[in-house]
Amino acid sequence: MSVNNQFYASYKNVKIGCHDCKGCSACCRDMGDSIIMDPFDFYRIETGLSYSPADILGQYAELKIHEGLILPNLKMVKVDDHVEQCRFLNEEGRCSIHIYRPGLCRLFPLGRNYEDGIMTYFILEDACHAKGERTKVKISEWIDIEDMERYERFLTDWHYYLKDVRTKITALPQDEWESGMKTASMNILQTFYLLPYDTKKNFYGQFYERLL
Repeated sequence: MSVNNQFYASYKNVKIGCHDCKGCSACCRDMGDSIIMDPFDFYRIETGLSYSPADILGQYAELKIHEGLILPNLKMVKVDDHVEQCRFLNEEGRCSIHIYRPGLCRLFPLGRNYEDGIMTYFILEDACHAKGERTKVKISEWIDIEDMERYERFLTDWHYYLKDVRTKITALPQDEWESGMKTASMNILQTFYLLPYDTKKNFYGQFYERLL
């Protein structure tokens, strides 16, 4: 998978449209540990499906080490000995929680780039298996999140918060890295994931109260 070296703001139109996938679900299969869930993903599933954070973590997510921290990863289920797929993929090959799907699922086939406190997007070339001519779509419409500006600010702040935590862990004596990682990860899980959000209130205010 190659990466387009051009970076785009969310108001830009880029060639990523795939005609509503036409039933293709390749991007929902064999994704490994690539779908890291952020706190907003948990909030949306809590809100949309009335699941508790413990339900989500127990049934639909699993903890994986990602760049030195233990974070929730969207759970895959085995279809056979060679293929795994997202457990939210239905028998018709469509996402059963499409409205509430995680941000990295909404993003595909785009990636996020963070530089100097600003988030931009790039195209993951050849990542999508859909055939035919791509159509131009505005990135914000593709991702389809209400209040895109606030959502991008949350993602940027979350990215740099985790980056800062990782930096503090690596500043410890090397023989303390593992215990530091486990302690920091548990604090993150308890504070931002497992402590339920009030689904009748706006997510961002609750998130920034926890971030302080």
